[in-house]
Amino acid sequence: MSSPAARGRILGDLIAASHVVTLEQFPDLVAKHAAKVGWLDVKIYLADLQQVILCRLGGQACGSGGETESAPDVVRVEGTLAGRAFQTGGIVAGGTSEAGQWWVPMLDGTERLGVLRATAAPDTEMDAQAAQDLRNLGGLIALMTVSKRGGSDTYARLVRRRRMNVAAEMEWRVMPPRTFATDRVLISAVMEPAYEVSGDVFDYAIAEETVHLALFDAMGHDTAAGLTANLALAASRNHRRQDCGILEIAEAVERALVEQFSSDRFATGILAELDAGTGVLTWTSLGHPPPVIIRNGRTAVTLSCSPAPPMGTDLGVPPTLCRDQLEPGDRLLLYTDGITEARDHRGHEFGLESFTDFLIQHHADGLPVPETLRRLIRRHLAYHHGRLEDDATVLVLEWSGPTPYRPARVEALAGLPEHTTPATALPTSWTTHDTDAP
Repeated sequence: MSSPAARGRILGDLIAASHVVTLEQFPDLVAKHAAKVGWLDVKIYLADLQQVILCRLGGQACGSGGETESAPDVVRVEGTLAGRAFQTGGIVAGGTSEAGQWWVPMLDGTERLGVLRATAAPDTEMDAQAAQDLRNLGGLIALMTVSKRGGSDTYARLVRRRRMNVAAEMEWRVMPPRTFATDRVLISAVMEPAYEVSGDVFDYAIAEETVHLALFDAMGHDTAAGLTANLALAASRNHRRQDCGILEIAEAVERALVEQFSSDRFATGILAELDAGTGVLTWTSLGHPPPVIIRNGRTAVTLSCSPAPPMGTDLGVPPTLCRDQLEPGDRLLLYTDGITEARDHRGHEFGLESFTDFLIQHHADGLPVPETLRRLIRRHLAYHHGRLEDDATVLVLEWSGPTPYRPARVEALAGLPEHTTPATALPTSWTTHDTDAP
């Protein structure tokens, strides 16, 4: 294994070489540079849109059907070592037949993109520094991937398992990353049906101590619903960035929808602001289900505020501004009615209680928040036999309290690779597993 200085130079060389290459050229470029410092046969696996399978960049597209999923180019998230690295954010050693092989999370900030597979050269000493080098490599490849994916149809084709409708194409292009974290807040969201979503959009942004949140649910399940949701989101962002308050933003969205659709299209929504220093939540409901707080990891508290009519109805009823005080460790839930009101084949609703009970249970399990939401939406889809009649979106925000979280706590919440300090012993996550079935 090369020296730490040599491994550091390789990262710089990769950055320099990445400026004028395409995403398709990444696998060979990465493998070539990594081999110089003892990481052999490096492969890049990207998660599909629903985070069910990991698809090798440079291999076949994820496509659809069981035949593709069983191919060597595709690894399932559930029940695999690669999937364990993706789910938990830790580096995972290969099984007994894969000596010297490691699966490494790829994250852009806190957004989970996939994993790297790397094989150590025979003379490699697997110490804490080597672990940190792998994490650095995974992080760099994630950043490089994000820098290229916006202009790459190859990326889009790779991570899609089936055809996407036009409305969903619009929605995913305007969504912020599904996970974001600071030392004060963690935000994570999921949205289904991923390939047919039409009227749901979520949004968040941070300006100094203020965390802005928005969730919109446009009427209908067609392309017009997508246009309505996108217009509501654009109007919201436009006025928020002019430093308008929540009520002004709600009125601006109302005007935009009425001017465009003459009261024929509307959207419900929640607009909220959290003061990250004090925990004061200011919010309003526009015909939308109220937020819920998971408190102390075991109690669900539904917030109360008189709702105004949906935006775009032109009824002239002004929204009400409400305030609530969050407590340290509170998890704020914003959701659309597609989560709670969707029914199974017997007509039974999934329901608010089932929704919050699932989150409380997995909070107790200590899973990263993005992984909890991934499992929630898989459970929701299974409850409805894989077919949703309405969009289902959940956004979770956890607040640290007045005192910022320590780095280890943020890492645990977001599923980041563990921070490594020089040590002679390997971290506990560097153990060999033969299965990762939960």
